[in-house]
Amino acid sequence: MKKFVNDPANFVQEMMEGLVLANPDTLSWKKEFNIIYRSDAPSNDKVSIIQGSGSGHEPAHIMAVGKGMLDAAVPGNVFAAPPMEYVVECFKLMNSEKGILHIVNNYQGDRMGWDMAREMVEAEGIKTELVIVNDDVAVEDSLYTVGRRGVAGNFFVIKGVGAASEAGAELGELVRIGNKINDNVRTMGMALTGCTPPAKGEPIFTLADDEIEVGVGIHGEPGRRRDKMNTADAILEELFEAVAGDIPFEKGDRVGLMINGLGGTPISELYLLYRKAALLCKDHGFNVVKNYVGEYCTALEMAGFSITLLRLDDEIEKLMNAPAEIPIRVF
Repeated sequence: MKKFVNDPANFVQEMMEGLVLANPDTLSWKKEFNIIYRSDAPSNDKVSIIQGSGSGHEPAHIMAVGKGMLDAAVPGNVFAAPPMEYVVECFKLMNSEKGILHIVNNYQGDRMGWDMAREMVEAEGIKTELVIVNDDVAVEDSLYTVGRRGVAGNFFVIKGVGAASEAGAELGELVRIGNKINDNVRTMGMALTGCTPPAKGEPIFTLADDEIEVGVGIHGEPGRRRDKMNTADAILEELFEAVAGDIPFEKGDRVGLMINGLGGTPISELYLLYRKAALLCKDHGFNVVKNYVGEYCTALEMAGFSITLLRLDDEIEKLMNAPAEIPIRVF
């Protein structure tokens, strides 16, 4: 294993400390509970938006903490759900008179921990609601889930409810918005390589030089099939058709289009893939009015990508266009 690691047991905390040191005016953290939070949160003038999942998917979720997005994030170890007691402390730290909305990607470990924590804090009088993200069309069930996985479409849910919360929306309205966005977003990914969690010290799966995994999960879960390498256009087209045909998207739809790198794909290749995706949108009669190319939900250093389509209406588009201030900077 070649990684920039000191003690693998401290990998997550040292990463989080670096993030806070790089953003001292806007982010704070509770080291003992792995909580990154807005320095000005919570506020009784708005619903708090929180999320937590395994680490290794950065910039999700700790780098999505900031104005117009998450108020706090509580990660677990790499590819592992946060401990329930960490989640309880996150709820308590972010308690607001207007309540707390927590977003959970559809993985069994995440849902179990968050459900138990929610029961505990509600017994103490904390008002909470839940939105589950399950945008992955690759498989119905996986090694980690019952039902579809939550992947890169999660960023659109965060963006929508974060913007609405900043505008003063009530808790029930945020649940409606989050579920509406989740109902209109679809994703599928593929991998050229596996990845190596620091504590494991070896790849969680391997592919031959001429193999790809079609429909891979962000923890390396198997996808639809293992296949031979193909051209970029052919790979993109298969994923595009699976995503576009799922709702299904229809001619005339306004869409947001995301090409998300899984951690080890050069930005040049992501734009090459975006080219084909944009051309396919045009062929299908989709009007791309928002585009996103880069790394949003990764799997450590896995080489691969996912494609996400979000169907827009006036409400969702306005939320996507609202300002946000998070550590992911574009110069």
